[in-house]
Amino acid sequence: MNDPQIPKGRLYLIPTTLGDTAPLEVLPISIKQAIEEIDHYIVENEKTARHFIKNIAPRKSQPSLHIEQLNKFTEPELIPSFLDPCLQGFNVGILSEAGSPAVADPGAEVVRLAHQKNIKVVPLVGPSSLILALMASGLNGQNFSFHGYLPIDTQDKKRALKAMEKDSRQKNQTQLFIETPYRNDKLYEDLVKTLAPSTLLCIAADITLEGEFIKTMTVEEWSKTSTPELHKKPAIFLFLAQ
Repeated sequence: MNDPQIPKGRLYLIPTTLGDTAPLEVLPISIKQAIEEIDHYIVENEKTARHFIKNIAPRKSQPSLHIEQLNKFTEPELIPSFLDPCLQGFNVGILSEAGSPAVADPGAEVVRLAHQKNIKVVPLVGPSSLILALMASGLNGQNFSFHGYLPIDTQDKKRALKAMEKDSRQKNQTQLFIETPYRNDKLYEDLVKTLAPSTLLCIAADITLEGEFIKTMTVEEWSKTSTPELHKKPAIFLFLAQ
């Protein structure tokens, strides 16, 4: 329990790059300033988090860092203790593996706990692949729905796509989703086979990286062009039914 005389620390949500890009090419200086001041972190992977911290703040002492891992292997009962430093007056940072924490990424549970404990949450500016893809798609940015991962089973996936396409048409709503990179090619194939020819489909891969690819066409147009190279590339898929 925290000493009421000690002001609580803050929980900072710290975006990272979306790939192997020089950090300060896509991140504001506020990210560097936060990392230089924070010694307590909640991360998905300690090794890559330490690499990012060293890359953006090379003078920072690595031995001084206190790092907790938050991923699918984390015991749920341990998560509340990750905020103990805030109760002791220290700031804590949540670092994403790529992009913005708690958006298609671990961290939301910790953020919710911070609100319950009256710990101030500070989101910092940085790249979000979902928002960047939506911005560049030309699809409806006023009404959209993010679905995370679609079902793996082909028939279940097709049913989900048909239901999403119906919602998109009725509500003029952009549908966004992602896939494990090595399954991108199969998803692309299913999209072209399942969606209506007039539906607008956007594929955004390797956003902010040298090989960035962002293209919006109708499904019919996609079916007549060469298959994009998506294998093992982080990608966002979006469509809007006409």
